[in-house]
Amino acid sequence: MPMTTTRLMPSALPPSEAELAAWNALTRDEQISSYREALSHPDCDLVSSATMADILTEARARVAARRG
Repeated sequence: MPMTTTRLMPSALPPSEAELAAWNALTRDEQISSYREALSHPDCDLVSSATMADILTEARARVAARRG
């Protein structure tokens, strides 16, 4: 099941111009709240055998698919 997001969430990948503009439009408190929300997600407690390189490769593939 694909994950969907309705809120702006921090990303490890460089943002698009639209994502960067949306992030910069947030107040500092809203940005911090967004990070806290992302880091308190249950997935942050999962242990994985994936390396950082594996995670980055998968994330880049998802971004490329999303951007077309």
